Amino acid sequence: MQRADGQARSALTVILFLLPGGAVSRWHRVAGADESWHFIGGDPLELLQLSPEGGEPHRQRLGFSPQDPALLPVAVVPAGWWQAARSLGAWSLVSCCVGPGFSFDDFSLLADHDPATHPAGALPAWL
Repeated sequence: MQRADGQARSALTVILFLLPGGAVSRWHRVAGADESWHFIGGDPLELLQLSPEGGEPHRQRLGFSPQDPALLPVAVVPAGWWQAARSLGAWSLVSCCVGPGFSFDDFSLLADHDPATHPAGALPAWL
């Protein structure tokens, strides 16, 4: 694959992400690439998604438990959407896959943007 500037780009990149209890994966987005979150272990994780236009955040809980069928093993965040996450316990381990492959040129933290431009619904505690 090629990026818009003609440079090579991976079709898919994957990371393991350990999120300790009490920590937050702050609001961020990846422009031009979808990101899938795959629960691996630990305690359930809460993933928030927010469209670029704002509104009420879409909340999903990732995990595995026969006692809680509402938990999802996988969630996908569309390209350009804001996302944030936190462990709902002591720790959560997930794999995050980005396709086309992750590039820091496409990545931004909401906290780095002018607060006047923050989409409605972006919970300030997760900045």
